[in-house]
This record gives sequence, C-alpha cells and structure tokens, in this order.
Amino acid sequence: MDFSLTEAQTDLSALTRRILTDQVTAESLGPHGSGGFDAPLWTTMARSGVLDAALPSTVGGGGFGLLEQCSVLIEIGRAVAPVPYLSSVVQAGSVLTDPMLAERWLLPVSRGKAVLSVALGGSFVASDGRLTGMQTAVPFAAFADALLVEANDGVYIVEKDAVGVSIEAQSTTDHADAALVTLYDTPGIALGDVGEQLRLRGALGACAQQLGVLERALELTAAYTRERKQFDKVLGSFQAVRHRLADAYIDVEAVRLTLWQAAWKLSEGLPAAADVSTAKFWAAEAGHRVAHTAVHLHGGVGIDVEHPVHRYFAAAKRLEFSGGGATEQLLGLGQVLVSGNPG
Repeated sequence: MDFSLTEAQTDLSALTRRILTDQVTAESLGPHGSGGFDAPLWTTMARSGVLDAALPSTVGGGGFGLLEQCSVLIEIGRAVAPVPYLSSVVQAGSVLTDPMLAERWLLPVSRGKAVLSVALGGSFVASDGRLTGMQTAVPFAAFADALLVEANDGVYIVEKDAVGVSIEAQSTTDHADAALVTLYDTPGIALGDVGEQLRLRGALGACAQQLGVLERALELTAAYTRERKQFDKVLGSFQAVRHRLADAYIDVEAVRLTLWQAAWKLSEGLPAAADVSTAKFWAAEAGHRVAHTAVHLHGGVGIDVEHPVHRYFAAAKRLEFSGGGATEQLLGLGQVLVSGNPG
C-alpha cells in the first residue's frame, strides 16, 4: 500500500488547519472547566467547504471518503477543537444512505446547521420501532438535533424532540461535551444492522484525533525543552530528556502508521477489524505515554490546568479510553484472530 497522502487530503488538511489556527484560541476554548460545542466554528467549517467535502454528492457533498475525513480529524485533534465532525460526518455520513434521510439530516450538517450524535453500546431495546433504554457519556448529545442509537435489533435515528427523549449534560475528563441519553417508548427510523460500521469508523476517527493531539503535544514539548534552562543548560541538552522525546516521537509514528493502514483497508472495503483494533491499541498506549511525557517535561507548568499543554493531556486521556483502552483492544484483537475473521 502507498502511505502518500492524496492531493485532496493535503488540500483539505491545509484548509482545516488554517481555519482552526485562526479560530481556536485560548479565549474561544474558554477557561479550565468549560467545554462543549463551538457553534460559530462549526458554521465556519461548513462555509469553507470542510464539512461537505467528504459527504455524498447526492446532498451536494464533494464525495471524498474516509482518508480525507481522517486528515480533517487529525487537524481537529491538533487544535483540540470542540466540533462534532466525527459523529456528524464520519459516522452518520456513512450510514444515512437513504436519499430522503440524507437530505433531511446530512444536508443541514453540510451547512453547519445541524449536529448528529451516535450512541453505541447502550441498553436500548426496540419494540415495534419504539426504543427504551439509556447510554451515558454520549459525545455532543447535548447539542444534537438527532441521534443514531444502537438497539438490540439494529440502529435507529431519533429526533431530539421526539416523545420520550431525555438528554442531560455531563462533564468529561477534558470537559468536552457529553450527555446521558434516556429514551422511553421513543419512535425511531430504522437504519438497519450498521452498528459495527459505526463502531469501526468511530474507533478509527478517535485514532485520527489522537494522532493530532499527540503530534501537537510533542511539538509543544520539544519547543519548550529547547528554551527552558536548568543549571544554566537548555533542558533538551540532557540525555534523559532527549531519550524521552525520542521515545515519544516513535510512539506518535506508531499511531500514524497503524492509523493509515486501518483507514486504507476500511476505505477499500477490506476486512479491517483487526487493523482498527491495532490502531486503537497504539492510540491508547502511545496516548498514555506521550501525554505523560508532555506533562513531565514541562515541569511545574505541566500540572497547571490553565497551561495549553493541559488541554492536550486531558484530550489524550479521554481518547485513550474512548471505545476501550489498550487492554480492551488486545482482548478484542485476540477474539478477532481466534475467530479467523479479521473483518
């Protein structure tokens, strides 16, 4: 396989980075303890064409695919930008294939006027098209216009204002948006057995965001160690510091390699469950090590919750455990290999 980025990936990544660099600031992110959803940024990304670039052409999208979406997610991770691109575009955009549903939901997403959230692995039970159950810590659910909910017999799309819907905002490690979603005899539209598709794309997307988070955290740490002095010597001149930075660099590259291998296989319709689990393992394992390296090498300011590096530490820790940590990925990978079905 060829790991070179396509022209579309390069252009879309550059455009996204430009927008996020301009608009995601300490002021826009708010003080420690705040978080949620940056609606103005979401609108700007829509107007610039970032949101619709990888949506189906049937709703006016550019028709690009998963590889381009991962390039956008990496930039979102680098900026720790509070936008629901993963759930609204990468996940929902892959299963809302019915023309009427696509026009109803994906078209508003492409214009920055709607947010879609995904609730997987909850206790939802469907009976005659009506759902009952709950799921905690559903990303961006508090701002969602509709939710894709996995029940016992498949996935349904549920409008936030439907009967029996209760959404209660929650706080996460990195103060990103999340909510407790409760449904009681709530009507939904069946999308079929697409839970695994949503799960694979969700895990892969988390890996892409984690790559951006770790990449930027390492850059900030390397820059700090080039300037900070101890005992009249630049911190980066100490051998132990150089070794730790080198280990972090190798970890970041491991996340990058496994991410693109899994993304390519999934985009080509090849069996990719084992590859996604491998990528998620590295996103979790490397995420833990690099996040702690960033904090430790920043010294005292590394534990200051108002310092920029803290946001990267918190984001890396959330993404480390999103969808299961390193141990869970190893167990899942073992089950896939034992079953003989890598897809």
